[in-house]
Amino acid sequence: MSRPTLVTGGTGTLGRAVVRRLRSRGHAVRVLSRRPRPPGEPGPDRVIGDLTTGEGVDAAVADVGTVVHCATTNGRGDVRAARLLTEAVRDAEHPPHLVYVSIVGIEAVPLSYYRIKLSCEGIVAGAGVPWTIQRATQFHDLVARPAVAQRRSPIVLAPADVDCQPIDVRDVARRLVELVETGPAGRAPQLGGPEVIALADLTRRTLAAEGRRSRVLSVPLPGAIGRALRSGGLLTRDHAVGEITFDQYLAERTNATHERRH
Repeated sequence: MSRPTLVTGGTGTLGRAVVRRLRSRGHAVRVLSRRPRPPGEPGPDRVIGDLTTGEGVDAAVADVGTVVHCATTNGRGDVRAARLLTEAVRDAEHPPHLVYVSIVGIEAVPLSYYRIKLSCEGIVAGAGVPWTIQRATQFHDLVARPAVAQRRSPIVLAPADVDCQPIDVRDVARRLVELVETGPAGRAPQLGGPEVIALADLTRRTLAAEGRRSRVLSVPLPGAIGRALRSGGLLTRDHAVGEITFDQYLAERTNATHERRH
């Protein structure tokens, strides 16, 4: 019997999709968590460990075959977490395959969070463990978030002349599970969504799906970040292998919201 797979960030947006996909494929799955699962709540086994301190992480990775690292603190503690996790993987008697989820364009776009992700990639690749780094474009829910955050405004701001290639977390989860099953790949081919669409248009589609009539105002982004985004820094056109479109995501989200209200 193959060893189980440990998922960090297994209760997050991507992590939940990875856990579901693994379980549907018959894999034994554990989720690294700082807290045990509440009694009676269904779901995969949880193992207690804290990536901010390292407590419990050695035991969590000791007998697993693969670790899929989906956890993030949005940059605040990601480097420390990556270091503690890779050290635990390296020190295991049978080091598991470590899969790290990263972002397309982190060298090209000078965002502070992207610099942190690039540092984490270096930690994983240089740790001396079996590893894979999988870069993906922006998730659908992340692309929709700015419009949602401006829900009270009659005018919604969006970056001008910036294209995006959003991808569904289920498409990313499918690739990650393939990597679990095939083994270490180093730097895997990038993973992009099926369509390249202007961010302003994606914002309009989000508003329309929510039944909002706010006007979208395209605003140029200044400086090096704006130049990198306008030049296609977030895109991987040659790897448009995602299947679920942004419109499909919006339709599913709208239906789910309707069902909850009724």
